Amino acid sequence: MKKPKDERTLVLVKPDGVIRGLVGEVIMRFEKRGLKIIALKMVWPTSEHINKHYPSHNEWFESVGSRTKEFFQGKNIDVNEHFGTENPAEIGKQVKSWLLDYMTVGPVVAMVIEGMHAITTVRKLVGHTYPIEALPGSIRGDFSVDTPSAANVEKRVVKNIVHASGNDAEASHEIEHWFSPEEINDYKRSDEDIMF
Repeated sequence: MKKPKDERTLVLVKPDGVIRGLVGEVIMRFEKRGLKIIALKMVWPTSEHINKHYPSHNEWFESVGSRTKEFFQGKNIDVNEHFGTENPAEIGKQVKSWLLDYMTVGPVVAMVIEGMHAITTVRKLVGHTYPIEALPGSIRGDFSVDTPSAANVEKRVVKNIVHASGNDAEASHEIEHWFSPEEINDYKRSDEDIMF
């Protein structure tokens, strides 16, 4: 088992975050928390690259579609009217096609972050997937107010500034997908011994 302080996760500053000039702010939030950036680069991804980043299995499509459907129902919006279906997997497939379009409109800043329970810590710092639900103080809560109802009615994804791996398996896949081993650096922050 890895030590909790050696856990790694992937973060992407999405095109909306890059275009809005929020890269430095995003990095600062992680570093102030005591997390360590061990790989960093800016790329303009292709559709093929993004397609391999996001899963293409039914479980993922159903998860994305179910969350979208639930949000719509909570706002009394007819999901069938906007998606042409109430099937969560079909909704998830539509959302993924919008992700492919959006994640390729501009550059993305990819980084590997290491630190104490990095996956959970980063997810807390970035906030809820839907910015309208994200708490103030989180990255999404401070810099976006987009919602699935507004986005999906316009046939686009929710612009939420960053992507962060959701669990260990995702983090492993995504880090390997975005970075070669040679691009990942091992070093010690000056405050590591004091923090943990």
